[in-house]
Amino acid sequence: MKKPPREEPRDDLTVTPPKTWAAGVPAVVHALEYSLEQTSPKDTAVDLLTMNQVDGIDCPGCAWADPAPGHRHRNEYCENGAKHINDEATTRRITADFFREHSVSDLAGRSDLWLNQQGRLTEPMVKRPGSDHYEPVSWREALDLLAGELKALDSPDEAVFYTSGRVSNEAAFVLQLFARAYGTNNLPDCSNMCHESSGFALHETLGTGKGTVGLDDLHHADLIFLVGQNPGTNHPRQLSALEQAKRNGARIVAVNPLPEAGLLRFKNPQKARGVIGQGVRIADRFLHIRPGGDLALFQALNRLLLEAEDARPGTVLDHAFIRDSTSGFEEFAEHARQASWDDVVTTTGLTREEIERVRDEVLGSERVIVCWAMGITQHKHGVPTIREIVNFLLLRGNLGRAGAGACPVRGHSNVQGDRTMGIWEQMPDSFLDALRDEFGFDPPRAHGLDSVNSIKAMREGRIKLFLGVAGNFVRAAPDSAVTEEAMRGCRLTAHVSTKLNRSHTVCGQTALILPTLGRTERDHQAGGEQFVTVENSMSEVHTSRGRLKPASPLLLSEVAILCRLARRTLGAGPGNVRWEEFEADYGTIRDRISRIVPGLYDFNRRVARPGGIRLPNPVNEGVYRTATGRALFTRNTWRTPDVPEGHLLLQTLRSHDQWNTIPYTLNDRYRGIHGSRRVVMVNPQDLSTLSLSAGDRVDVVGVWPDDTERRAEGFEVVPYPTARGSAAAYYPETQVLVPLDSVADISNQPTSKGIVVRLERVTP
Repeated sequence: MKKPPREEPRDDLTVTPPKTWAAGVPAVVHALEYSLEQTSPKDTAVDLLTMNQVDGIDCPGCAWADPAPGHRHRNEYCENGAKHINDEATTRRITADFFREHSVSDLAGRSDLWLNQQGRLTEPMVKRPGSDHYEPVSWREALDLLAGELKALDSPDEAVFYTSGRVSNEAAFVLQLFARAYGTNNLPDCSNMCHESSGFALHETLGTGKGTVGLDDLHHADLIFLVGQNPGTNHPRQLSALEQAKRNGARIVAVNPLPEAGLLRFKNPQKARGVIGQGVRIADRFLHIRPGGDLALFQALNRLLLEAEDARPGTVLDHAFIRDSTSGFEEFAEHARQASWDDVVTTTGLTREEIERVRDEVLGSERVIVCWAMGITQHKHGVPTIREIVNFLLLRGNLGRAGAGACPVRGHSNVQGDRTMGIWEQMPDSFLDALRDEFGFDPPRAHGLDSVNSIKAMREGRIKLFLGVAGNFVRAAPDSAVTEEAMRGCRLTAHVSTKLNRSHTVCGQTALILPTLGRTERDHQAGGEQFVTVENSMSEVHTSRGRLKPASPLLLSEVAILCRLARRTLGAGPGNVRWEEFEADYGTIRDRISRIVPGLYDFNRRVARPGGIRLPNPVNEGVYRTATGRALFTRNTWRTPDVPEGHLLLQTLRSHDQWNTIPYTLNDRYRGIHGSRRVVMVNPQDLSTLSLSAGDRVDVVGVWPDDTERRAEGFEVVPYPTARGSAAAYYPETQVLVPLDSVADISNQPTSKGIVVRLERVTP
């Protein structure tokens, strides 16, 4: 175990060739090194040997599904999951002495890495108006202060209640219940910034916002597309599922602007061939697409499939499925046939021959799955792109049957569960009616604010109070300078957190830090030891039970904090919500959920079974809850991004040593970046055109039609095989470049994968 750093880590860039494979023995070594820097060998072993096991701790790192009970490895985790869980279980502690030593102004100048490395928060803290320091405060005073501000607002709609996907189902349900009993639907969440485009597109076309496949489907697919995602870093356990699929004969097409190591080859460290052998090749075909070119790609594929059907009538399309289960085919087909090859080639950066070879892969495959992540959703046309992917799946009946379907791959471990529990500013009347019938009050019906609109409302003075439960809103949100200025305009900001992050340094007039239990820790309440539940990307709901002693006796669980706040704010009303019972026994929360959320009947008994509950997906039952009662073909258009000469299209991304907004080190070993995060990766041919060289210092300047200069300063140029005309740099350092108004059509999701920038050389 190492002590927390006193000084910022030295920024000293070294570049090595990118890796051509992921995981292997180095992943084990790096995971253990980081874990043992943070906590004891005993706690490391407890965490790792119970993580993702039946009745164990659910990994907070991502939302990938676990194998069925009886088919799990003894070590059912990845390198990044091991780092993340032991980062939470760290023995480092932040006490009142730390905040006496460090002012808010001092902390605001620190890096994300340094703040996280200081350790666990241990007691409630308050920054009072006019002060530049946090100071200790009792739980009673902290919650009274927060409740008093809530009651003093002129309208409930002057508050927002933000949620991160790390929050459990029980805490999420209590939060949305409290917000709606208080009188607002202002429930922004991290999904607004990651997979909101998926939800809108899938709801419109299939009638459900969730993916349609399970692990077994992936294992038995003939062809799998990995589009706009990097499983080796962001969802490493997906590689094990892909390895199994390859062993069963599947072929994989990877579509990405960067040739990521995890898309190329996987060495499973739990198998001999992954330790001493060559592992398994992941992508049989890699399409080096330009950022935002995916809609054009899938529309071109759809045109080719229609033409193949013309050439061999009755042999290519699933006419029975199209006839019986879909609507809009004729209009879609007419539109798709008009796709211009010149436009497709320009927008994708691919050749027609490359796309035709993928068409041949499709024609040779009976069962096809398309997986995607934020490389699709965080574009202006993210929703139309996913609708076009659905068109592609519908043409050959690749929905609602084994080994086929749509697979949005989500990042936060319970981001999908939070939405199931009602964390959304636009929940349908059916959910709100169920709340009314169960709790005896009528929830507000007007739609609330999402993340982008919450920032705008804070900037305009319409939001006075921000409560964040988990997460790091300031760093996850776009347009960093605008977001920070908006947050500082609030009367009160409060964060329920396990560790220190930049959001704690961007304060309203009054600011609260409310420290909470982590997922690794035992949760004792009046009704005994509690467990919580989560939902993964494949709609499986299961338990998570902490095993470690809490980091401080002063920590409260998220459920306890929210229930106590609700009692102080709402008193005896409205309705018949029993907040004290909820806090004492989370089973009482699940009892109420079971009567509100479809598919979670008899919740307590069923979730206690090994493997938990698989929520029903209506698509897999042939039911489409769309406007027509059928799956919808749609007509989608794209516009090639307008990137002026001398400019590049920037996508933001994570490093390998990073979880969400928090870097664990300055390294990104798969990409060969060591010792610095302030780098911009650019294709060598583009560097030649721009008269730049490796190691040049530049400012990355955003280009957007307003009067605001958005500048990320002091970046070093790294030649890298990005798609021509594009660049890549790390999130959240480059969130400052993402304009608040640059959002996806329909979903209002920030477009962090498609920002026009120029590189300005900095003179030493």
